[in-house]
Amino acid sequence: MRRRTYLAGLSTAAAGVAGCAAGDGNPDVVLSEPDREFESADLPYPAWGERVPDVSLPAVHADGTVDLRAVERPALLTFFYSHCRTVCPVLVGTLRNVQTHALNEGYGDAVRFYPVTFDPARDDADRLRAYADERNVALGAANWQFLRPASAERAEAVVADAFGVAFQRTEPPETDGYMFTHTAMTILVNADGYVERAYRTKSPDPDELIDDLAAVREA
Repeated sequence: MRRRTYLAGLSTAAAGVAGCAAGDGNPDVVLSEPDREFESADLPYPAWGERVPDVSLPAVHADGTVDLRAVERPALLTFFYSHCRTVCPVLVGTLRNVQTHALNEGYGDAVRFYPVTFDPARDDADRLRAYADERNVALGAANWQFLRPASAERAEAVVADAFGVAFQRTEPPETDGYMFTHTAMTILVNADGYVERAYRTKSPDPDELIDDLAAVREA
């Protein structure tokens, strides 16, 4: 069954919450199991203790692809499109804030940031370079890579089906061109490729992400 089929109907109580204890007997994770209504296996997105989906995506501003199970560093992922005027600037801005902290505090090489676009038709290298400038992202740092599925079909397969982040193209009459309605998700993956937290919120708390990332990174 496809992950996106269930996403919209689930309670936001299923979202992960911060925690810094050892992984409740699960040897694959560092953070404790979040207080939630559902077990990870019952959720439509990769959640606490599960392996990140086995996908590779092209890195927009670097040669080759990124295998998300083989990063070997703690990583934060989010899902966006650059023409979004509401949720996506917040999601990308949150990752940018964590990146800034990592660079300023000297652990930039120990973490990775992967915003994944679901609008590959418009989010090409030039567009995302300009977007990084608009959002004050340190695109020159090795720890940040925009990931771009090769086609709309691949975006559907990866973002919607594998990661459970629903998105739907719309054409609002007041805008020039198309937009998307979509759910919000940020995922913290440890260096072994297991999900530590899935933050289902439109406005992740940068301090929470920094604290959770520190616990995972320093374990």
